[in-house]
Formats: sequence, C-alpha cells, structure tokens
Amino acid sequence: MVLKDLFAGITVSIVSVPLALAFAIASGARPEQGLYTAIIAGLIVALFGGSRYQVSGPTGAFVLLIFSTIEKFGFEGLIIATLLAGVILIVMGLFRFGALMKFVPYPVIIGFTSGLALFLFLNQLPDFLGLKCTSLPKDFFSRFLLIAKESVHTSPYSVMIAGLTILIMIVWPRFIKKFPGSLVAIFVTVLLVSFFHLPVETIQDRFGEISTALPSVHFPALEWNLFVEVIPSAIAIALLAGIESLLSAVVADGMTGTRHNSNGELIAQGIANIFSVLFSGIPATGAIARTATNIKNGAHTPVAALVNALFLVLILLILGQFVVLIPLATLAGILTVVAYNMSEWRHFKKLFYSPRRDIAVLLTTFFLTVFTDLITAIEVGIILATLLFVDHAARTSKTYFLKDPLYCKESDDSLRDVEEQNIPDEIEIFEVLGPLFFAAAESFKNTLTTVKRPPKVLIVRLRHVPSIDASGIRALEDILDKSRRDRTVLLLSGVTQALRKILERSGFLCHLGEDRVFSHIDLAVVKAKEICLEKAGESLNAVLATPV
Repeated sequence: MVLKDLFAGITVSIVSVPLALAFAIASGARPEQGLYTAIIAGLIVALFGGSRYQVSGPTGAFVLLIFSTIEKFGFEGLIIATLLAGVILIVMGLFRFGALMKFVPYPVIIGFTSGLALFLFLNQLPDFLGLKCTSLPKDFFSRFLLIAKESVHTSPYSVMIAGLTILIMIVWPRFIKKFPGSLVAIFVTVLLVSFFHLPVETIQDRFGEISTALPSVHFPALEWNLFVEVIPSAIAIALLAGIESLLSAVVADGMTGTRHNSNGELIAQGIANIFSVLFSGIPATGAIARTATNIKNGAHTPVAALVNALFLVLILLILGQFVVLIPLATLAGILTVVAYNMSEWRHFKKLFYSPRRDIAVLLTTFFLTVFTDLITAIEVGIILATLLFVDHAARTSKTYFLKDPLYCKESDDSLRDVEEQNIPDEIEIFEVLGPLFFAAAESFKNTLTTVKRPPKVLIVRLRHVPSIDASGIRALEDILDKSRRDRTVLLLSGVTQALRKILERSGFLCHLGEDRVFSHIDLAVVKAKEICLEKAGESLNAVLATPV
C-alpha cells in the first residue's frame, strides 16, 4: 500500500508541474508561484483535508479571478483577498456549511465553468500564435478584437509548437497512460526549440531566471481601503475554492466508494490558501483531474498527496533551473487542452434539453462570466436560479374546493371523500397541495375569495402541505379574520405533528383554538356537522323567540 501511495504521489507531481506553471502564467503571476502553490496547498490539504485522496493546487477555474484581482489591486491585493477568503472558508467549515455548498445549482456550475474555459482559451491565444501583446484589454470583445488585429503577425513556429503539444497530449495517453502527455510535450518541444534555435518565446525570455529556492514568508501591508475593496474578490475566491474542492471530493468518493468530510475539507482549504499566499503562492483549490490521477495510479491514503507535495519540492530545487527553457507556446497548447476539458461542452449541450428555467440560468451565468466577471456571474446565477425555483414551486402548489368538479380530480380521493361523507352545502372543504410559503400564499387567499357565499363551516385541508413559512401563517390568519367577519367557523384538517408545532410556536393555534385542529378529514367533517346543527338550532330558537 505504501509503495502504491509513493508511486501515485510521484506520478501526480509530474502531472502537476506543467499545469502549475501554465496556470500561474495565465493568471498574471510568475511561473514559480504556481509551483509554490502546488507544494504548500498540496502539503496542507494532504495533512488536514476531509478527503483521503484530494490533491490541491492552482487550477484553471481560478485563472480569470486571479487575473482580474491582480489587474485591479496588484499582488498585494490578491494576498489580502486570499487571506480573507481563507478565513471565510475556515468559518464556513466550523459552522458546518459544507453541505450547503453542494446546493449551488448545476446550471450555474456548468455556466461559469464554460465561461472560464472560454476566457482561458482567449487569454492564452497570444502565446499560442506567438503575438507580442504586452497588455490585453479587460473586456472580452476588446481583447478578442486586439488579438484578431494582431493575428497578422502570427508566428508559424509558435503555432507549430502549440499544435504539436496538443497532438502529443491527445495521442500519447492512447499508448502510455501512466506518464502524462503534457510532460512529454514539454520534453519534445524544449528539445526542438533548443536544437533548431526556433524563434519561439520561452519562460526565460519573458520572466528571466526564476527562483529555485523555497519561498520565505511575506506579510502584506494591511490598508483599510484596500481591505474593503477586495472583499467581493475574497468572497468569490472562497466560494470557488469551496465549490471546486467539494466537487473534487465528490468525484473521489464516486471513484473509491468512500465518503469525505465536507466541513473538514473547507477548513483545510482555508488554511491552505492562507499559507499559500503568505509563501508567495496564489489561491488554490482541490484539483479534480489531479485527484482522479492520484486515485487511478493506486493511491489509498493521504500519503500519496503528501508525496506529491514533497516530490514537487525536489523538482523545484533540482530541476527548477531548466523550467525557463519551456516555450510559452507549449504552455499555451497545454492550456488549450485544459480549456477544452473545462468547457463541459457535452453537459452544456445536454442542458438545452432541460426546462427553460435551467437554460436561462445556464446562459445568464455563462455570458456574465465572459462579459463581466466571475463574482457577478455566480451571484446573479444563484439568485436567478433561486427565483425561478421559487416561481416553479409556487406554480406546483395548488389550491381548490373539493366540491368544484373542475378541481377535485387533482386529488385522487377528493371526490370520493365528498361523496362518502355526504357533506351538506353549509360546509366547504378547501384543499391545499404543496408547501404553503410566501410565493403560494397570495394564490391561496385569492382562491378562497372565489366562494360565492360564506359557508357556515370552512375546512382547510393541509394533509399535502409539507411545510409552511411566516407568509403562509399570515395567510391563515387573514382567512381566520375574514371567516369571523363572515360568521364562518374555520377548521383545519390533515395537520401533521411537524405542522402543528410550527402553528403552535407562531401563536396561530392559540388564536384559532386547539379544538378546531384535526389530524384527519373525517374528524373535521364530524365536528363541522355538529357546528351546523348547533347553528341550525340557534337559528330555530331565534325564530321561535321572535314575538308574532
């Protein structure tokens, strides 16, 4: 088992090197910062994570967010935002929000992931084409137009190197799966560029020599104004780190039949992000592809992820000086494959066969990610998904009178109930199907107002009401007040124990009367008939008492 963990860890570290370098450069950071992140975050999550197989480090999902944060606030701003994000993740884990993170709607996840993939592809196109774009505009259209304009200066050598990288990454795994195609592509392209002296820009040409020493701690200068400004970025980093880490943990569970600790994973990711940026790294999260590679290569315990981090240290110290020889077009080719895999285009296409509300959420999140920013996309996507779900839930909640032939068919036994009980005209039974919450409360009250004349007894049947909120209780109170004005007695039937507790706590039962709440319709109908007889007797006595 130890040997399998050792082999898996070494394999993952080999896979991690090109990805860490590529993601760091695409994010606007230095190449070595990607390696620092993979080492520090990988080490901490291996020691404290909630999943036995999780491999943490820089990922493609963070590229847009890191890039925009550095662009707005500089690297000091990114450090402060990530420190704050780490604290948020730790607090979420301590307060057991791990389960809630899984409730992010699927169309939102696919929407922003596909948007990120498109941004990642566009962002590395200059290196793919060998263009000398010193700086790119912030918005998508301007960036695209600039690249299109500069494409007349495309370097065929860069395109050849990037294309060869993609070809190797596609073909190599068909023959040898244990050794990553990305690393093979790096070896081949470095040899080609060096041996034939091809005019292709390398890491050294852009960044100079990179540090091959382990980083020291760097504390940012805390400025209150900057702290406040980076809060939205911090929230987005925390959400993205939490979502992707838990998705990765779920994938690992599916592959191994184990169960992860969501809250423990959030805490570990929070600690990992704090230490990552303090040691000159960038934000990190659980990496789905590297975690899957870890499992496929025989990992059984967190030792494999620990070996991955330690072996990356050796690579940095021993082979770090050769990293500068890697062509940027090679990393662009690697990122093209990553962007394709991130795009989730099959799931994106499949969602178009889903209900229209899911399509609306998907496209809204996708276009906001591309044309605005990830923070806005996630916030609007979740809010829109929630509103559309509430609207759908309100439409599925139905209310009707059992004696109405148009509606009694909604409930299988509603008409039978009416016929068997021989309910007199003075009694109306009103059925509610679905949760009685704020979105359905108004419809509930409006349907009740359609009754032509006030009955002597109104039974509100709640057997199919799983839950009720403050708006639903308020609607019941309004119905009770109206019933008293109309001299109608209000009864409730089908009230479950859970529903009764809610009504008791709200004070509604005290207002209505405990003797007017029943667990079954039969008991409510018996009581209603008694009330009708009492009222009939009172009316007769009143007539007899009237002087002739």
